[in-house]
Amino acid sequence: KEKYELAEIDVFSGYAFIWAYLSGRLLKFIGKPFVLTLHGGNLPEFSKQHPGRVRWLLSQAVTVTVPSRYLQASMRPYRNDLQLIPNALDVSKYLFIERSDPQPTLVWLRAFHEIYHPEMAIEVLEQLLDEFPQIKLTMVGPDKGDGSLQKTQNLAVQFNLQDHVSFPGATSKSDVPARLNEGDIFLNTTNFDNTPISVMEAMACGLCIVSTNVGGIPYLLEDGIDALLVPPNAPDAMAAAVKRILTEPGLAGRLSTNARKKAEQFDWSKILPQWENLISRVAEGNK
Repeated sequence: KEKYELAEIDVFSGYAFIWAYLSGRLLKFIGKPFVLTLHGGNLPEFSKQHPGRVRWLLSQAVTVTVPSRYLQASMRPYRNDLQLIPNALDVSKYLFIERSDPQPTLVWLRAFHEIYHPEMAIEVLEQLLDEFPQIKLTMVGPDKGDGSLQKTQNLAVQFNLQDHVSFPGATSKSDVPARLNEGDIFLNTTNFDNTPISVMEAMACGLCIVSTNVGGIPYLLEDGIDALLVPPNAPDAMAAAVKRILTEPGLAGRLSTNARKKAEQFDWSKILPQWENLISRVAEGNK
């Protein structure tokens, strides 16, 4: 209790919110100030279902930070002075390869959970196979145990795609850049999102990104500039976007280069000073 002046709590939706809420109650009881950082594309919907608890927790923090303009706008009804500090990357760890001549090699990197809709990647692959018979899809990520991994694998078997898709499992953080650079096109099939680190990592590597335009994605990516955005639950639209990248002259190189440039805006060298300034202001205000 006496060894720190300020606590920081990460706030997610679902069961994880309970821990954040109880931590806030405990810190309030012992008289310690705390900062909140909001996360997750599903948090706005969760907050609509539990407005009282969410509003109480946010009101008790000395300040509340958000990593995206999406959450800043969506969570403003619960507190109107939210501070925007983006997620950060060590961009130097991500080898940039300009995809000026992309191959039909697709990468999906996320946890296997229903909110990320992994089966859609298989549906996209199936639609592209006739036109690109050498196409490959690598789906990297841990199994979250809700049956999504098995459903995705079963769908691959149903479409007879076993020779075109691989499931290497979870990967360590240090191996993510190498895994991403095994492909040229990154698929983000999610139904809920905020500012996903996996997408930012793909941007840093220069992959051509095709993503659903849900949650915070349109705040992070600009359609036709640094990614191609499609509606959720629309494998036909995502497949068409992948085809554009593989066939439209100049598109892939433009998306790749612009994605890397945007990722460089999130380097720790730019984000860390924002955290240092915020913590210094908060600490000074609580003396």
